[in-house]
Amino acid sequence: MRLAYGTEELTIAWPSGTPDQISYRSPAVADEELDATLRNALQSPIASPRLERIAEGRRDAVILVSDVTRLSPTASFLPMLLDALNEGGIPDERIRVVVALGTHRGQTQAELRSIAGESAFRRVVVENHSAASEDCVRVGVTSLGTPIELNRKVALADLRVATGNIEPHRLVGLSGGGKALFPGVASAFSIERHHGLSQRYRAVPGYGDNPLHRDIEEACGMMPIHFLFNVVADHRRRPLAAFAGDPREAHRLGSAYAREQFLIPVQRRYDAVIASAGGFPKDMQLYQAIKSLENASGFAKPGGSILLLARCQELYGNGTFQEWAETRIDRERAVRSLEERFVLGAHKLRILERILRRHEVYLYSDIPEPIALLLGFRPVADVQAWIDDAAKRGRSLAAMPCASLTFPLP
Repeated sequence: MRLAYGTEELTIAWPSGTPDQISYRSPAVADEELDATLRNALQSPIASPRLERIAEGRRDAVILVSDVTRLSPTASFLPMLLDALNEGGIPDERIRVVVALGTHRGQTQAELRSIAGESAFRRVVVENHSAASEDCVRVGVTSLGTPIELNRKVALADLRVATGNIEPHRLVGLSGGGKALFPGVASAFSIERHHGLSQRYRAVPGYGDNPLHRDIEEACGMMPIHFLFNVVADHRRRPLAAFAGDPREAHRLGSAYAREQFLIPVQRRYDAVIASAGGFPKDMQLYQAIKSLENASGFAKPGGSILLLARCQELYGNGTFQEWAETRIDRERAVRSLEERFVLGAHKLRILERILRRHEVYLYSDIPEPIALLLGFRPVADVQAWIDDAAKRGRSLAAMPCASLTFPLP
């Protein structure tokens, strides 16, 4: 069996032949069908005129796209969106592509080029969102008290197109849809206030009927998205399906499809779960890889073991997370503090601690051993030896080849 690790694969020999596998459903899509999947969605929008029609008479346009930590195959569909806007009368020089970073790190020029694809990168301006309040404008306050500050350039655009990938999301229920706008191009101040709602409200992964998702929809009512282009992609960024058109209706249909693919019934729990995050980009940093650990926890017995395979070449992936993990020596007091007051970035420490209290968590990673130990992991140098030892002790074993996309069905 092969398990993804960064941009490579680990070959594992299972002691008893074929292991139990826990994986999301991935319909076979032929390479020649990928382009047609995207193009058909754009040409047959849901509850909306075609993008060319919407662009008619508009001064300029901005397209919101995902950063490298997401699975959206932006480079595959961005030229199609640009062509549609051109056909509607908006030339390339009046189109701006903004990477909806939220509070993620800025993308390098090479990453911006990779996200957009070579042809689109040469055609239009491609830039990072800035989450600094001085680069955003206040457009309102939601009924839950979230101040909405959005990227000034996005707010001033005459036409806004949002793109992204739809998958279950533990904080707001579902990614995609209006999330590209808010919190995608919001200020850090707004994002922290919005994420802080998770202290009071819980979302069920795969479902958008929760206060946090409604907070996003309310924000989008203040600064509307005019056209949505979302995909449901596998862990290799191959589009399984695409949904375009009216932001709410297209996202609603895409969400139903995503639930079918990524929510998996928990038929049994195991003594030990070996979970690959799915390789790059889902394991490029611990900030992202913890999501895979949460999913694996749903398939492991209480007190059972989880072995997480995540390269984490960027280590933490968030400076606040790192500061809290490495300098708050009294972990229990730190977690209590986070339970009382939400701190964006540091909230990952609280999630990690919750999992560590339920399971023994082992880590195969590029994270240096002292840091792994400080975080509470048990570092593993040899995955095969760890599996062989677990089998010798008669432990029930399961493998999750792509834990980042495999969610336990609630």
